[in-house]
Amino acid sequence: MAENAYDAIVVGSGISGGWAAKELSEKGLKVLMLERGNDIKHVKDYKNATKNPWEFPHRGGKTQEMIKEYPVLNRDYPLNETNLDYWTNEKDCPYTETKRFDWFRGYHVGGRSLMWGRQSYRWSDFDFEANGKEGIGVDWPIRYKDIAPWYDHVEKFAGISGNRDGIPQLPDGQFQPPMDLNCVEKDVAARIKEHYKGQRLLTIGRVANITKPLPGRTNCQYRNKCWLGCPFGAYFSTQSSTLPAALATGNLTLRPFSIVTKVLYDKDTKKAKGVEIVDAETNKTVEYTAKVIFLCASAMNSTWVLFNSATDVWPGGLGSSSGELGHNLMDHHFRIGASGTVEGYDDKYYFGRRPTGFYIPRFRNLFGEKRDYLRGFGYQGAASREGWGRNVAELGIGAELKEALTEPGAWTIGMTAFGEVLPYHDNKITLDKSVKDKWGLPVLNVDAEIKENEQKMKNDMEQDGIEMLEAAGVKNVHGFRGDYSLGMGIHEMGTARMGKDPKTSVLNSHNQVWDCKNVFVTDGAAMTSAACVNPSLTYMALTARAVDFAVSELKKGNL
Repeated sequence: MAENAYDAIVVGSGISGGWAAKELSEKGLKVLMLERGNDIKHVKDYKNATKNPWEFPHRGGKTQEMIKEYPVLNRDYPLNETNLDYWTNEKDCPYTETKRFDWFRGYHVGGRSLMWGRQSYRWSDFDFEANGKEGIGVDWPIRYKDIAPWYDHVEKFAGISGNRDGIPQLPDGQFQPPMDLNCVEKDVAARIKEHYKGQRLLTIGRVANITKPLPGRTNCQYRNKCWLGCPFGAYFSTQSSTLPAALATGNLTLRPFSIVTKVLYDKDTKKAKGVEIVDAETNKTVEYTAKVIFLCASAMNSTWVLFNSATDVWPGGLGSSSGELGHNLMDHHFRIGASGTVEGYDDKYYFGRRPTGFYIPRFRNLFGEKRDYLRGFGYQGAASREGWGRNVAELGIGAELKEALTEPGAWTIGMTAFGEVLPYHDNKITLDKSVKDKWGLPVLNVDAEIKENEQKMKNDMEQDGIEMLEAAGVKNVHGFRGDYSLGMGIHEMGTARMGKDPKTSVLNSHNQVWDCKNVFVTDGAAMTSAACVNPSLTYMALTARAVDFAVSELKKGNL
């Protein structure tokens, strides 16, 4: 094989990129995986994973210097000293906002697969059919039956623990044994089930933390330090799972510090012939060639690459012929829910620090029930006992304070709703050529917001939470609404959507760019709608499915 020539190139090394590299490599292709950031080696580079809280200079908090250097990250919880190296340098990699958008990024091998919340849920046909039935955006070109076998495939390898609940809006999967609800959660679950006559369910969160060992991985140790990197490999990440599998084939080459600036398009063959990169350390430009290219750089960054590609043919970039490239940006809206206190369990506690909470699946706008808004929401939450950080007003100092804080505090329970955001054409990203990053490349501008449908949904997200907790006997129940803007859910979706028609979508039913059949986009950019469940499991399944199709087409000589 010629130097810098490969069978396949994968752009990005996060959840989608890792899966693309694994599947392509295991099917016998010589694969180059390009990552714009640094390499983080599994176990060896998880430098804070085994530290105790008191070993951090500021007990894991943030400093004034950090706030100054990371003003976007400071908008929410990610800014802290425990894993600051995992988040993108905002001065080197800026973006601009027409409307506020909180973009929390991780530019390194593994991407946000090292920091993700690991909640892993299948979509149902309620989700895949909604756009078509309601006349919103465009119809998905696939249905649940098309992706179900690929959910099976990725769940078995990634390791998803969860309960088989038998409800149509949240299909069951290939689960490892579930983690346990604690005693309060079990009681609340039983009362909710009884009160709503089985129409609402509180179950354990389905999570990509294994409860039984997998090859090269040890089951979860209930440390709840997942965001620091897991030395046990207990949760799914590129480092723990897909990258070792891809490297084991001998077919993968990983190149970090490689910023892909464009897909190289051949006007004569009407196909891509490779990619151009800027070496992030030397600033040198390098070209790599391949028969097939997978863009998996995260939703907005994959679209950024398309914006910059084939502009001599399409001024708006590769894949822009429909007028939809960059449009229909989505996230999940949240920071709203309910909480309260629970009495009668002061003699009970729980095991370890469980890395998942409970989940209440969507129940609105289903089975004939109709609200004054479209779609719905689910809840993520937990019950726990207050710890040493609680305020003991009457014991301010000294031995009495220390003694009081060695005992666990009261039981509390809380839950936050995650609601679906509709795909709006005017929620968009564009290139802002007036601002350049460290390497002289134009940055993205974001112009997006939640709209009337989401605002109406918020009322139920709060009130339903209050009602359910009160029905379960929880005391001192109150609702809450926190600050929220798009992006805060860290579930960016859309901007290069799948569809049935090249006139209204960027990708076809196999994640293939309509305008260039050997380029595939399988990360969040491909999403046609958002559902209300966490999306990463669907990215995995779409990626594995698209690779299977691409390799089949290569063998047939169609690519």
